[in-house]
Amino acid sequence: MEISYVYTRKRSEFGRPCCFSDRPAKVTVDIPPDPSMANNFILRDPVDSSVQHSCEMSEHEVNTESVKVESRGINHVEGGWPKDIKPQEAEQTSRFRKKVEKDENYINTIMHLGTLMEHCVRQNNTVNIYEEYFGEEEMVEMEDETPFAKTINFISKLTSFIHVLFSKRDPNITKRTATHLSWYPDTCMKLAVAYCSLEFQQNVKNMSSDSYIWDLENPNKPELVLKPSSPLVTLEYNPKDSHILLGGCYNGQMAYWDTRKGGLPVEVSTMEVSHRDPVYGAIWLQSKTGTECFSASTDGQVLWWDIRKLSEPTETLVLDTTRRGLLENALGAVTLEFEPTMPTKFMVGTEQGIIIACNRKAKTPAEKIAGTYSGHHGPVYALARNPFYPKVFLTVGDWTARIWSEETKESSIMGTKYHLSYLTDGCWSTVRPAVFFTSRSDGTLDVWDFLFKQKDPSLTLKVCDEPLSSLRLQDSGRVIACGSKLGTVTLLEISSGLCTLQRNEKNLATAMFERETKREKILEARHREMRLKERTRSEGQGTEVEERLQESPQEVLDRARREFFEVIEAERAQR
Repeated sequence: MEISYVYTRKRSEFGRPCCFSDRPAKVTVDIPPDPSMANNFILRDPVDSSVQHSCEMSEHEVNTESVKVESRGINHVEGGWPKDIKPQEAEQTSRFRKKVEKDENYINTIMHLGTLMEHCVRQNNTVNIYEEYFGEEEMVEMEDETPFAKTINFISKLTSFIHVLFSKRDPNITKRTATHLSWYPDTCMKLAVAYCSLEFQQNVKNMSSDSYIWDLENPNKPELVLKPSSPLVTLEYNPKDSHILLGGCYNGQMAYWDTRKGGLPVEVSTMEVSHRDPVYGAIWLQSKTGTECFSASTDGQVLWWDIRKLSEPTETLVLDTTRRGLLENALGAVTLEFEPTMPTKFMVGTEQGIIIACNRKAKTPAEKIAGTYSGHHGPVYALARNPFYPKVFLTVGDWTARIWSEETKESSIMGTKYHLSYLTDGCWSTVRPAVFFTSRSDGTLDVWDFLFKQKDPSLTLKVCDEPLSSLRLQDSGRVIACGSKLGTVTLLEISSGLCTLQRNEKNLATAMFERETKREKILEARHREMRLKERTRSEGQGTEVEERLQESPQEVLDRARREFFEVIEAERAQR
């Protein structure tokens, strides 16, 4: 053993030496017992004693060192070629491949590796290690599970939390609303959030106009800060190119970003050709180039764009329900809906509570407005088609959410109860056809399962104290993001029962939607018949027909109820 260090000290510094010696034991004090003192003993009766069962706690504080983390990556395109060969030249690469393929060493290597690969492929195909043998039993357990949701992440414009344990302040002090959320298309591990103050004339001087892209694995700070010319009201990832984002600004301009080029927009539309009001809806279109999109605003216009040329829109539609194309008669658009499986159709929710169904490929501007649905007393804040049944769509406005069918335009087929607080947003579940989500102005998130019950939500969760302004569900249907008026984004994980397709659920949902649609058709036909009789009576015509068809309100209700149950009995008999 090697001695690495030796401690030395002078003998004079040790002090006086201790001298120890052995000696026998000696009694210092001896007190014998006194029997006379036993008479003075008094027995305590009763005896009271207090006991505290709680454990003793001590408070400790630890201040950990902050660690700065940066995300870096390498974009590897193609390599392995000799220096004298350019990978972009097809002739050089094909000539080099032919040369290598003729080499005996290359052929022997391929034959050797091919045998090993064939063995591994056959081994993998023998047994399916991912096969589920007890899928039905697991599904039954999920049906009995009580719906729940738990907070898994908490992102704030002022503070960022991991499991509500870690916080970090952002320089922005003024609170802004999280107006729009967009998930990263591929992995859903990033979330783009648009921040903007929508209150009229409430913008403070020097208020930040930045929006952020958050990385959920590193939420200490935004992964990228987007710096638009005006605060963003809407922000959307390009489904074909995850590096491209489309944004609609508060001043009506359109802009797009390439995250590989930084936080400044690549191109911004000019004010002269842009919207005149804030852009509340911006959606990417399904095109070969992946560069086409369209936007809607409260100025009453829908504009189509190509981000390769934002100097002017490619097409314009004025939302004039009178079909005259007058901008002064146009209805202001608050939300926009587009289903990729129906590329020629789209829908617009307006400030007046009217939903406008449009057809882009119509020949004239008047024909582009296919129809309208009047369903809310205030602005339509959310509009979404059912991912399983595109002809069924959800609207959220005033104090209720309603489900519509394209076949019935006079009234909705289903709806929620009227809440005490205003509804602000809503969306369908991506995995269950009868489940949808709504957010309220009292900070509450409601999860509705219309196959389970229709009068009350299956799950009600108090997310925060401030009003919720936006929500967005992941493609997996497992995690939902909620944005609030104070710029806080909360991520919630939904229970398995609410995000797992149950047995025979699609058939039950189809039957439910068809039954309600048929019921509304019967009521609409009866309502049209009553209006026709009323018009005939007012014109003084058809006196004999009036006497023959005149019915009391109770008789009308009884007949409508009888016809409705006859249809249901007929369906049961067919099954």
